[in-house]
Amino acid sequence: MKNIYEDLLWLPRSPENFSELLTKATSVRDLQKLARFALDESQLRRLYKKILALQNKQINLSPLSTLKIGVISNTTSSLLTPALIGTALRFGISLQILEADFNQIGKDVFSSESIFLGKNLDIIFLAIDYRGLPFSPNLGVKDLSKKNVQKCFDYLKLIIKNLRTKTGAQIILQNIAPPSEFLSGSFERRLIGSLTWLISELNIKIDSLKAANALIFDVAGLASNIGLSNWHDPILWNVAKLSFSQRYIPIYADYFCRILAAKLGKSRRCIISDLDNTLWGGIIGDDGIDGILIGQGDPTAEAHLHLQMTLLKLRERGIILAISSKNEDATARAPFNDHPDMILRENHIAAFQANWSDKATNIREISRMLSLGLESMVFLDDNPAERFLVRNELPEVAVPELPSDPAQFTRTLIAAGYFEMLNFSEEDRNRASFYQDNAKRSQILDESSDINSYLKSLEMKIYCSPFDKIGRARIVQLINKSNQFNLTSKRYTENDIKKIEENQKFYTRQIRLADTFGDNGMISVIICEKHKTFWEIDTWLMSCRVLGRKVEQFAFQEIIMEAKRNGVKKIIGKYIETSRNGIVKEHYKNLGFIKIDSNQESETWEIATENYKFEEIPIQKVNI
Repeated sequence: MKNIYEDLLWLPRSPENFSELLTKATSVRDLQKLARFALDESQLRRLYKKILALQNKQINLSPLSTLKIGVISNTTSSLLTPALIGTALRFGISLQILEADFNQIGKDVFSSESIFLGKNLDIIFLAIDYRGLPFSPNLGVKDLSKKNVQKCFDYLKLIIKNLRTKTGAQIILQNIAPPSEFLSGSFERRLIGSLTWLISELNIKIDSLKAANALIFDVAGLASNIGLSNWHDPILWNVAKLSFSQRYIPIYADYFCRILAAKLGKSRRCIISDLDNTLWGGIIGDDGIDGILIGQGDPTAEAHLHLQMTLLKLRERGIILAISSKNEDATARAPFNDHPDMILRENHIAAFQANWSDKATNIREISRMLSLGLESMVFLDDNPAERFLVRNELPEVAVPELPSDPAQFTRTLIAAGYFEMLNFSEEDRNRASFYQDNAKRSQILDESSDINSYLKSLEMKIYCSPFDKIGRARIVQLINKSNQFNLTSKRYTENDIKKIEENQKFYTRQIRLADTFGDNGMISVIICEKHKTFWEIDTWLMSCRVLGRKVEQFAFQEIIMEAKRNGVKKIIGKYIETSRNGIVKEHYKNLGFIKIDSNQESETWEIATENYKFEEIPIQKVNI
């Protein structure tokens, strides 16, 4: 049986003519198509070389998000660079990597000769394995063992502090995979002071680090999934100082790039599932409610039940659920309402498309109903032909290769890592409900002939306040994952936001929205830098699920009123175009701004505060 991680089994198999396709590739999009296959280390290296060749020709990389990262390790990391750069294409990222010399942590962290100085890096990846830490086993001696763990932890924190101070870059810290040799057998993990015990205790401390200081790359979890004896290769360590088996470089690179994608707001947020032979066994139109397989007592039925349970757990952490099925609508909905063994119910589904249209058409409609981009979606279907159609029609949608045995559906979905998280907030918990309510609003709008009547019927209330400690984590999360309604796409850490929050030179607003369907949570963040006669909008972003409801006009009127109270004559705003924020290209124009400058990178707009014409907006402001 193939290894799901070693072979990246959720991705389609690499085509037999991969080499020919790579040779013919002339654009970033050509390379992205190839990166979406399950590529081994050799193929990733060849893809990397092709990327370099195209970059030398100065091709346009605009469809990709660019990140500059540094890599520092006590092990050989040079074999990783091609895989990281090749894999990043799969996530829509162009990586530029600056690699420190082998095992030169002291020089690059603590001396003035660091290779990272002045390089404007976005991220530094700190990849230290257990051989690079001052572990000192003291079997059975609890006090000395705890001190040793603290010493290792303090060493890592000092490295992080120095790198952040010198470069300002976000740190990604790899936690520690333990060795596979358990000298004391089953007692090893409980033996205080053993190397395995020390590593376990250190990983607990590493997990306590705030995301503002370091994001954690869970190599220990990856190695555990694969198996420690498979992960570690003593021959490769002795020969090349490679800390893990070379055949796992593709999955290592995939895991790392998931974190980069999450940091850029590229994690998936919605699962669209087929029904027949996916959520249940059998065909509802032919077999009827009594004939489909779902529930306990049958292997196939239990496999489908397990998938439903997993989807429900994902919904509880904020993943939106939707249905796309070729069926009569009433027939497709019946099991959700009437089958006693169904775990998923109709009230768990944010958008339900059951008809005879093709799946790509239905997915586009779900995207419209939820006001959610296609790049946020995952499509589950047992039918290879349907998967092929969606991949070709909607390349932005993630489509895992489901195996023939439904018992493997859940493992395949989770192994794919579509839902990588950097933190978790109350808004995350409630996101599925937010979007479910949004679909209801969309339905009301479709049935309404008057936009103003529609907006009034929502009975919207806005809660608008300056940044504060309570909202800080959610503010940072929105800033770092919002891509579409984001005028400058600037990214800030929690420490950055704390400084802005405490600095009187900035006007800040966190905006929450509630309506007749419920609380939408925090939906907008605004930062303006104050000058004597003008304010400049540094950051303005908003959740796309509230577009078309005049929230942006309401928010800007708040800015204008506050600016006037401070004697400000004009507001200046910049629009920095990315591959994903085209929906706000006309934002300032629509608010009455005049364009005063533009170049290849940005546009600058301004408006005189006295010239802004206020309008009546059916939103009630609630002071807090």
